[in-house]
Amino acid sequence: MLIVAVALLLLGPDKLPEVAHKMGSSWRALKRLQEKVEAEVREAIPDLPSTSEIVRIARSPVNMLNQLADRADARDVRAAGAANDAAVETTSEGIESPSTKDVAPPPAPPRSSAPTTRRRRLTPR
Repeated sequence: MLIVAVALLLLGPDKLPEVAHKMGSSWRALKRLQEKVEAEVREAIPDLPSTSEIVRIARSPVNMLNQLADRADARDVRAAGAANDAAVETTSEGIESPSTKDVAPPPAPPRSSAPTTRRRRLTPR
C-alpha cells in the first residue's frame, strides 16, 4: 500500500495508468522471450527435465545428489553382475564352469534402498 501511495505522489494520477500499462506490456514481452528461449533449448536438448523438475532440484539439491548416488550404486551392481556372467563359460557337456582366463568374484547381493556404511547419506537442512 505504501508503494502505491509513493508511486501516486511521484507520477501523479494522470501518468500512473500509462506507466502501469508500459510495465505490464514489458512483463508480457519478457515472458514471451523466456518461453521462446525455453522452447529452443528443449528442442536442442530433448532429455532436459521439465521446468518444475529443475525448480525442485534447485530447491533441494541434496535429494538430487542422493538420487544420483543411488543410480551410480545400481549401475555398479549391474556392471559387477555382467562381469561375473562374462567370466563363466559353458563346457561341451553344457555344464557351466569358471573360465581359466578370468575368474571373477561372485556377484554382489542385491542392495536395498537403505543407506550403506560405505557412504554417508546427505540430509537437507
